[in-house]
Amino acid sequence: MADSNFVDYVKICCRSGKGGSGAMHFLRDKHTAKGGPDGGDGGKGGSIILRGNSNLWTLLHLKYRKHVMSAPGGNGDAGLRKGKDGPNEYLEVPLGTVARDAETGDFLFEVTQHGEEHVLLAGGKGGLGNFHFKTSVNQAPTHAQPGISGKEEWKILELNILADVGLVGFPNAGKSTLLSVITAAKPEIADYPFTTLVPNLGIVPYRDYQSFVMADIPGIIEGAHEGKGLGTRFLRHIERNATLLFMVPATSENIKDEYNVLLRELKLYNKELSAKSRILSITKSDLVDAETLKEIKKKLPRIPHVFISSAAQQGLEELKDKLWNMINKEVE
Repeated sequence: MADSNFVDYVKICCRSGKGGSGAMHFLRDKHTAKGGPDGGDGGKGGSIILRGNSNLWTLLHLKYRKHVMSAPGGNGDAGLRKGKDGPNEYLEVPLGTVARDAETGDFLFEVTQHGEEHVLLAGGKGGLGNFHFKTSVNQAPTHAQPGISGKEEWKILELNILADVGLVGFPNAGKSTLLSVITAAKPEIADYPFTTLVPNLGIVPYRDYQSFVMADIPGIIEGAHEGKGLGTRFLRHIERNATLLFMVPATSENIKDEYNVLLRELKLYNKELSAKSRILSITKSDLVDAETLKEIKKKLPRIPHVFISSAAQQGLEELKDKLWNMINKEVE
């Protein structure tokens, strides 16, 4: 995992800019010996802002950036001149990034649109110049406000993969193989558990130049909701998938039981996941004979299903049709 380019969790120390001080000044020129107050306000300190970028899919660029600081605001000046606002520090993040307070774990916001901006940590306000403190009984105030200090806080950024279809299945269910066959993605594939250690995204081409996004989520095992195996680290990626594609091999001893275990793990992690549309694909169907397939059909759970073989290129068009109809039904 240490060498992976996929990073979905970072903890950073943020320090926003201090506001500039207001000026304490009185008008003085060749025509005015003792003018009134004309001290300008201080500029606002720079804020730290998250901005959505649809071209990013990982938080890798922030992994080694442990401290993020924005600039202070400029001090006010004579002639009611306001100090310059400190420039904001913008952090580009992939869509689906969730910001949390590191100390409390409280949810702050989620970035879901390209160009969408959220203030992660606001800069300090600039102080008022002495001009603001002039009154009928105090024509020459000798007081101006200092700028408000910026804040320093630790924040957590977590990435939840945004995809139309999320693949759900035990290790070696054929998820990576399916993704490699119907998209241009090239996930690592091998005949041992936990080959996929990071989520993989692929774009599935469909009819009339249309397409949808599919995410291969690392394999779930029984007890994943408690952190076993790859645990809850990747279960949260399933939360943002519109449709769930459950994948169970035709060679499984009991397809219905395996499906129920997968569904149970999702419900125990987040009961709202059970409300998502789902379809069951029986993979590796080329490895069993026709008689066995008939017996399997009699014992399947009562949800939409399709028999496929990624290796033999069987049932893939039917699968894409069913997924497309489900995705667009959800959108309506």
